[in-house]
Formats: sequence, structure tokens, C-alpha cells
Amino acid sequence: MKLTRRTMLQLAGSAAMLAAPAIGRAQGAYPTRAVRVIVGQAAGSSSDITARLIGQWLSEKLGQQFVVEARPGAAGNIATEFVTHAPPDGYTLLLVNAQNTINSALYDKLNFDFLRDIAPVGGIDLVPLVMEVHPDVPAKTVAEFIAYAKANPNKLNMASAGIGGPQHVAGELFKSLTGVQMTHVPYRGSTPAITDLIGGQVQVMFDVTPTALPQIKAGKTRALGATTAKRLAALPDLPTIGETVPGYEAAAWIGIGAPKGTPAEIIAVLNKEINAAVSDPGIQKRLTDLGATPMPPMTPAEFGKMMADDAAKWTKVIKSAGIKPE
Repeated sequence: MKLTRRTMLQLAGSAAMLAAPAIGRAQGAYPTRAVRVIVGQAAGSSSDITARLIGQWLSEKLGQQFVVEARPGAAGNIATEFVTHAPPDGYTLLLVNAQNTINSALYDKLNFDFLRDIAPVGGIDLVPLVMEVHPDVPAKTVAEFIAYAKANPNKLNMASAGIGGPQHVAGELFKSLTGVQMTHVPYRGSTPAITDLIGGQVQVMFDVTPTALPQIKAGKTRALGATTAKRLAALPDLPTIGETVPGYEAAAWIGIGAPKGTPAEIIAVLNKEINAAVSDPGIQKRLTDLGATPMPPMTPAEFGKMMADDAAKWTKVIKSAGIKPE
């Protein structure tokens, strides 16, 4: 059928009218400009590295830059408070981690409520810890350590990377479930703590895998147990602490949050891509190389429940141990 010029113009006009809403939707789709990801830990930290890894994925998949901005200080509270005051439009996100749920129990007076004011978006990874001792400690298993510690109350020094950090509360949970008495020695970071553990100034530490594994594999410290529910891929022959101490489980974790009130549609977009990222073999390898374990895909609600459960656990431990912030 031969079309007249008038018919062709009418068809073209109709097509343009049909396309207009689609174009408008595309132009209005999230995101339309750069997104900031605020990190409460220092540049170069595992949190910062993870944020940049996921930010790169989101930039590539969503077509806008996800710019990581470090705002360290006050155990991550500075960054968290900043994000709670940001517009809930999806253009300011927070790299959330276990320190946030610990802080909710540790600090009595904060200008925000983490679980109330930060909306869960998606989980990225778990960062296991390992219970390790100086080689001179005459214990090769968790059970032997418990027996030795009970025979020598308060004679063992337990190092941590700082008061109220994941290493500290993991150790306090161990103490509360086993009844052992150890002296807590806080340091400013894992590096000086592990240095003194190697030197024998302290005898035990519950340390995150990125700093623990190199020392264990070099024979400078001895691993007794993993803090997670499952054995570690990096140390498959190492039992979990829970195999000896029923109910024991502790891990650091990392995810993404947003200001309360961020539209559900925006959170859904981000959640979908975060889940795709942590399911990607390349991203999984990068996370594993950092000593982390990729989380299984979760909905925002499931991630929020995980955060609430984590906060409840550490609230109990912190109150029982009488831990106060520095």
C-alpha cells in the first residue's frame, strides 16, 4: 500500500506523541545526576575500599557517578549524622556497617537514632573475625583456651582495635558466654594491636580477617576459632567458636543505607543493583580478596531486620559488660 505524504506525516506525529511519555520517563528515571556515598571510616579502610568497589558497579549500571566521600571520626557517627540530615532523594547514601549498630548501644546521647533515621537499602558483605593467640599460649583449641584462661583469671590480656569496636565486642561476647576473665587492652586500630600480639605484650585478639590472616599464615599467631556460624573458606580446617561455645557468633558487616523517607522506588533500584553486584563472580572475588564473605541477596526489609538483630545483640553485650565510649 502506497502511503500519501499526509498519511506519513500523521503517522510520524502519532509516533512522536507515543514516544514522548517514554522519553519523559527515561529522563526522570533515577539517578539523573551524581550520587554521594558517605563513608564514616578513613580512606583506604576496608569500608572505603568496599564503597568504591560497589560505587563503580552502580556507576556503570545506572549511568551516573557514585562518588565516595570519606568523613571519618567519632566511630562513624559524624558521617551517619551528616546523612540523616541529607535530603531523602537518593543522592546521598551511607556506607553502613557493624559499627553503626554497636554505636546505637554504646552511645547514650546521639543526635540521631540509626535504626530509625537510616533506611536499609542492601547488604554487601560479612567480615569474619578470627580468635588468635600468641604462640606461647599453651592452647591449640578453643576448649583448651577456656580451661587455661579459667585457671589463670585476669592474667591474659585481650587486645582490640579500640573500645566498642567489632573486635572488642566479639571478645566481650566470648567472655560472657564462657565465664572467662581477661583484661581488655584497647589500641587505636588493628595494626598496633596485632603488633603487640605478635610481640607477646597481649595474648589473645579477636581480629578481622584482613589483618588476622597474614599473621596466621606466617605462623606469627595461632588461630583457635572463627567467629562466624560457618567455617571460613580461607581457613577451612579451622573450627568455629560456636562449635565449642553454643550460641557464639560475631561478624562485622558492610551495606548501604539512605536517609529515612527516601522513596521506595529509589531504594528498590539500588537494592536490585547491589544484589546483582554481590552475586557477580568478579565482585565476589574482589570481596573475598579483602577477607570478606559476600552476603546473599536480601530485600531492604531483610537487611533492616539483620541490622536490628545485630543492634539487639550488641546492646545486651555492651550493657552487661558495662562498656563506655572513650
